[in-house]
Amino acid sequence: MEDSIRAKTRDIARTAIRAELAQAALELFRREGFDQVTLNDVAAAAGVSRSTFLRYFGSKEEAVLGAMDDLGAQAAAALRARPADEGDWTVLRRCLDPFIDAYRADPSGSLAITRLIQESPALRNRQLEKQASWLPALTRALTDRSPRPRPLVAPVRAAAALDCLSIAVTHWSASNGEEDLAALLDQAFSAFTAT
Repeated sequence: MEDSIRAKTRDIARTAIRAELAQAALELFRREGFDQVTLNDVAAAAGVSRSTFLRYFGSKEEAVLGAMDDLGAQAAAALRARPADEGDWTVLRRCLDPFIDAYRADPSGSLAITRLIQESPALRNRQLEKQASWLPALTRALTDRSPRPRPLVAPVRAAAALDCLSIAVTHWSASNGEEDLAALLDQAFSAFTAT
């Protein structure tokens, strides 16, 4: 029992330290530009050594994108939780609600991070890699819903759903966060459901 309490306490402390380091890094990146800042700069701004920073984040890209790590699993879980009688496009759209919720929780912070990602080729590429890593879980969840799985249908639809999300976020950012991201995502999905 004591070991599990200690483990939980360590996890809570680690999460808090990661959040603090990420916040310090984001503030520096916003002020100076992501590509102009080194790992040493980030560590100094956070008041830790470079090795300490690297213990929590493997790279400066991860300091920006680390919060997205669980979103793919959340989307797959949300997809699995949808009613069995809903069609693929409906469940794919609804399973992206955790992304929308993350943006709604901190609109100005989300807008700043989105712009930071859009302005940095390294961040854009890493975000695309991260998004691609969500595809297998979404594909499996979608395939498991089908009584007659078709090998190409689920991955194509899951990839299209993630592309819809990317396009909606790009338009949301271009509107300075003034347009409703959920409505933009609905519009993107309507391209596949309209006759």
